Amino acid sequence: MNKETFSYGKILAIGSGFFALTLVWTVYNTYMPLILGEYIESRAIRGSIMGLDNLMAVLLIPIIGAWSDKLNNPLGGRLPFLAVGMPLAALFFILLPFASELTLWLLLGVDIVFLLAMTIYRAPVIALMPDHTPVEKRSTANGMINFMGGVGALLALFALAPLYDISGTYPFIIGGILLFLAFILLFFIVDRKPKYVNVELEASEEAMALTSLKHDIGKLFRRSFRGHLLILMAIFLYFIGYSGLEAQFSVYATEYLGTTGGEAGFTLGFFSLAFVIFAIPAGLVGTRLGKSQAMLLGLVLLPAIFLIMPWITSLLWLKALLFIGGIAWALINVQAYPLVADLGGMTKIGFFTGMYYLFSMASSIFAPAILGLTMDLFGHPALFYSAAVTFVIAFFLLRGGMNKLQSANNETIEQKTNNLLKE
Repeated sequence: MNKETFSYGKILAIGSGFFALTLVWTVYNTYMPLILGEYIESRAIRGSIMGLDNLMAVLLIPIIGAWSDKLNNPLGGRLPFLAVGMPLAALFFILLPFASELTLWLLLGVDIVFLLAMTIYRAPVIALMPDHTPVEKRSTANGMINFMGGVGALLALFALAPLYDISGTYPFIIGGILLFLAFILLFFIVDRKPKYVNVELEASEEAMALTSLKHDIGKLFRRSFRGHLLILMAIFLYFIGYSGLEAQFSVYATEYLGTTGGEAGFTLGFFSLAFVIFAIPAGLVGTRLGKSQAMLLGLVLLPAIFLIMPWITSLLWLKALLFIGGIAWALINVQAYPLVADLGGMTKIGFFTGMYYLFSMASSIFAPAILGLTMDLFGHPALFYSAAVTFVIAFFLLRGGMNKLQSANNETIEQKTNNLLKE
């Protein structure tokens, strides 16, 4: 293969797809609960609707990703899905706030088409990076793609969120336009016959999750995997707290604190900002202390912050606490996948990678509804209290899982020693 044709500039342009994807999802997750609130009072029901995108992702994205791998078209394997999904998603994303002014059923219809369109193009747009990147450069290229995604999230919360107070349609209109412009850029930038497309690719997150659910979940209940199961359950639980809080924060801020929608989104942005800034330092902390110890530290710090938040009414202090919370979240989330991958040793990395995505993504399906239900039953502050509970339980599960693994490792060493002595 001719490596000289590889271009980081092209990868950055391809990253515009992930930039637009993240920006649109951030706007959607922040303001769709408020739009639904015009018709639906129950936070649990609103949360259930918010979980639809994750359910569609787990069920449909693996199929679409595999289809785009095999599609033989003059536009290549990925672009046909982008050509359908991105303009359609952009259009229906723009229509969401306008549909909310008419009827609930029209709003839900527009929402379902939007979610389907996003699902159509998500796997193909993510696959563009490895299609255009040689294996030895994929880690760097993936870092660039994820950086673009982080920029998209920050732009949504710090630039588009304030516009929500001028008109609830503005973040959706601008987000939709940016999504369409990203498609135009990709249409002209993407190679029709990418030179690295035949290189064996890693499966998508959703494909790994679905495969693990179908074929591998039973293996976790073997006695030898008890420690591993406890760690995965810890990940499932704290993702319920994180995903649920992310989806319901705008509801809490507007209905309980009396903020505007724009202020709610801007305030939440400090959590994401801290995560982006401290992701690399958090990795260094994990290297120094150990992955599990860094996670345990974050699992103590974050619920402590959550328990304080219901008592805070000042937006300035709330932003400060959310910023500290973002640092704690970086300590947890940056270590999580590497820790789970380590559980597989050299022979079971694929198995535990699939399990990680299964447990983390499954939680996002149920999280908005679960935390929304606690708000319905016990009031708005229950959002933070219930999120704190998930992190506290996750702390004990993670610590218990690591202790079991250590005990099992010590027993193995002892058995090997005894065998040597007998010889």
